[in-house]
Amino acid sequence: MVVLGKIAGPHGLQGAVRVYPFADDPLAWSRLPQWWLGREGEAPESWRPTRLIKCDLRNEMLLAQLECVADRSAAEAAAGLLVGVPHQALPPTAADEYYWADLIGLEVVNTHGQSLGRILGLIETPANAVLRVGDGQGAERLLPFVAAVV
Repeated sequence: MVVLGKIAGPHGLQGAVRVYPFADDPLAWSRLPQWWLGREGEAPESWRPTRLIKCDLRNEMLLAQLECVADRSAAEAAAGLLVGVPHQALPPTAADEYYWADLIGLEVVNTHGQSLGRILGLIETPANAVLRVGDGQGAERLLPFVAAVV
């Protein structure tokens, strides 16, 4: 499952939700007919699909109407859920592009050829993305995902 964003809470009284996007072009999601909802750490097969009825971008947040969210109470209950799609549902990338999910599990090697571990995840910050790199023994490093470092 490729995580696209996180439901931040309700919008209005009709069951719309505010979604904090984790992608460069979140409006492209509106072309995906179905989204999946789940919680962090849940197995992909436990995520539940829902039809996307409407999706707009406002102030860097997506406002989405989902089939499974009927009213404001349901939208409040959905806060904190992750929004994702199976990798095969995403459009193909250009030669010099990738999805963050494609990086998870890749080995990180320094300029001396020493392994620093594998990518566990990415963190979006206002300045740049940050790689979470785990050494397999519980230690983690945070590496800025910028050309000077990567």
